[in-house]
Amino acid sequence: MFQELLALAFVAYLCPHAHTLGTQCGGKDLPHSPQKDHWLRVLKHEELAPFNNNPGSYKVFRNVKDYGAKGDGVTDDSLAINLAISEGDRCGITCPSSTIAPAIVYFPPGKYLISQTLLQFYFTQFIGDAIDLPVLIMDPKFTGINASALIASNKYVSGDIPVWVQQNNFYRQIRNFVIDLTRAPPDKEATAIFWQVAQATSITNVHVKMSTAPGNKHQGLWMNDGSGGYMSDLTFDGGNIGMWIGNQQFTSRNITIRNANTAIWLTWVWSWTFKGIKIENCKTAIDITNIDGTTKEILTDSLLVMDSEITNTPIGILTIRNATSKPVSGALVLDNIKLSNVQKAVARPDGSTVLEGGTKTIDSWGMGRFYDTQGKGAYKEANLPVPPKPAVLLDSNKRFFERPKPQYTDVAMADFISVKAEGAKGDGSTDDTKAIQETLSKWAGCKVIYFPAGDYVVSDTVLVPEGSRIIGEIWSTIMATGAKFANANEPIPVFKIGNPGDKGIAEISEMMFTTLGPVPGAIILQINLKESVQGGVGLWDVHFRVGGAKGTKLQTDTCKKGVAAKPECMGAFMMLHIAPTGSALLDNVWAWVADHDIDGPSQISIFNGRGIHIESTEGPVWLYGTSSEHSVFYQYSIANAKNVMMGTIQTETAYYQAYPPAPQPFTPLPKWSDPDFSHCEKGSVTCPMGWGLRIFNSEHVYVYGAGLYNFFQNYDQGCLKVEHCQDSMVSIEKSPKNVFIYNLNTKASDNMVSVDGQSRVKQADNRAAFVSTIGGFF
Repeated sequence: MFQELLALAFVAYLCPHAHTLGTQCGGKDLPHSPQKDHWLRVLKHEELAPFNNNPGSYKVFRNVKDYGAKGDGVTDDSLAINLAISEGDRCGITCPSSTIAPAIVYFPPGKYLISQTLLQFYFTQFIGDAIDLPVLIMDPKFTGINASALIASNKYVSGDIPVWVQQNNFYRQIRNFVIDLTRAPPDKEATAIFWQVAQATSITNVHVKMSTAPGNKHQGLWMNDGSGGYMSDLTFDGGNIGMWIGNQQFTSRNITIRNANTAIWLTWVWSWTFKGIKIENCKTAIDITNIDGTTKEILTDSLLVMDSEITNTPIGILTIRNATSKPVSGALVLDNIKLSNVQKAVARPDGSTVLEGGTKTIDSWGMGRFYDTQGKGAYKEANLPVPPKPAVLLDSNKRFFERPKPQYTDVAMADFISVKAEGAKGDGSTDDTKAIQETLSKWAGCKVIYFPAGDYVVSDTVLVPEGSRIIGEIWSTIMATGAKFANANEPIPVFKIGNPGDKGIAEISEMMFTTLGPVPGAIILQINLKESVQGGVGLWDVHFRVGGAKGTKLQTDTCKKGVAAKPECMGAFMMLHIAPTGSALLDNVWAWVADHDIDGPSQISIFNGRGIHIESTEGPVWLYGTSSEHSVFYQYSIANAKNVMMGTIQTETAYYQAYPPAPQPFTPLPKWSDPDFSHCEKGSVTCPMGWGLRIFNSEHVYVYGAGLYNFFQNYDQGCLKVEHCQDSMVSIEKSPKNVFIYNLNTKASDNMVSVDGQSRVKQADNRAAFVSTIGGFF
């Protein structure tokens, strides 16, 4: 049923209006109809890992049945699947990280009996058939690692030391599975997924079945560390705990948990946003009572739950916060929560009630310290002003709009066209600009444009016409290079989605955008297209990486840590630009300027101008699970924009700042609304640093969770001893209207929020367990 509903949802986006079709389309739009075979299974795989040590023989796409898996529900398939994961010179348990050995491990329809943990190597995607989801069945005699996890993204090799550093455990994915733990004895520990990950990771369209026996020890998801992250479209049925989780920051969307003892146990976090969750027939919906055994501090700094439902569950949120708690620990915001037969919406372990339950809707309620725009703050456990939410941002149920990643389950293989079939090489050296442009111009609107795994060099702007649907294979990579992208004062886009004033749809998923050498005049991706149907212009699992990988020419040998801002180490002008006429939905997008060499790994210095710049004058713009890190001017900029919604954004200040001080080595350009840092005193090492978030002359901006951090001054962490690495992190300028910021978390920034250059929120007043936290600013 779940798959049928998704398929119906996708149809609405396949033919929303009359397209300007590609020259080879013959006037026919992309056809859609029920399919028996998912295209990923039957499509010709022409994948390439160009920078692998053996690119000619290395396999990117691996069908587990080619390695001996039977999928008959009887044969133990563990060894065959682990062979599919590990074959070739991959980044396994002796490898800290690598970009040169990606792998898709594909599971055709079937029932796979698993008796030992499937250890997912670095840069790996587990993908099940999206039409007929494969079932992974835990053998009753299962033996495994990490709380007996059927799938694990990491492994401890010595005490509490993992193979892959939790905060750098990038590039992983699990999607399209049913995981069945019901054969495992109820009294034995059993976990579906151990997920200790960082950015550019996701779990989507996964459904976990567990024991419903009283006192069972099953759990759907265990996450104890990391720096994520995103997950969506999940169900958990049964078990003791649906999700046992902890991470620096995370966004989770469209999750259903039924018949568990505790639906979600949040053991620690700086900022977590849950959007569109449904919890049914559990004892407790979300438990945030965990504390540090020594300091007794609450380890959940902030939690936000929005557009969600809790049904037939006695306790909604269980919090340990009380009158003696640290002033801001355990910040909690509830926004548009529908309760049905819930005795206590918010309660404490001693049985006392913080917020009464019942059958009702909580419009907006908060626990924590909240500030007005003049900087007046007060601790509250009370109803909050209900923000005015523009209709353009909402769905038919008056919730913020969201849309799952298109998997094209109702598109036939014949309606995919490979850029390699049209002449592109993807070998990391051939200029593929012409072949890519011709493919898009010929087939936009009537074919799904498929980029087999590879690195596609682009030396001039590629126009992505409206009607384009682009899908990659384990982050097929566009590499910008050349003289056309050299002028930092007159930047041009690498990939340009539509021209200004165009209206239509454009979908891009599973792609990576990066650079080949310095391109200081490159806007890596620019969106000019305005949606013709809600959510019709979108990026799903699309990431940006500037430097720090083999083949980029921006690695340790050229740009080692502490290097001066020389021309060879310039990154791009900007990573992502949502232009004045554009609109966009971003779902799991990481814009990263490398602070270390993934194939090294050692620290490096790459000088990239700007992160994500939003100028959409009408919107709508939605950001779910996005991060932007290490650019010079800012990580996020919202300038002269309207109707922008963000769900847990995450940033880090460039590790080398303020050496040189921002905006060096670049020149501010007023036409790009650049901050000029003229307010900084000469010689300051804490003022001239890139903004985490800058909101300039904009209105109807909604930030539902933010983790904005600075951990360094010129790669030194001594500033953390006094929690003052940077003066200010959020800048609000030119009298914006209807700006609502919830659950703001900053690290080592003296001023959390400044308005027109004046401090409004000080971190000294808002120290939590690790970061500084406020419940809201509006």
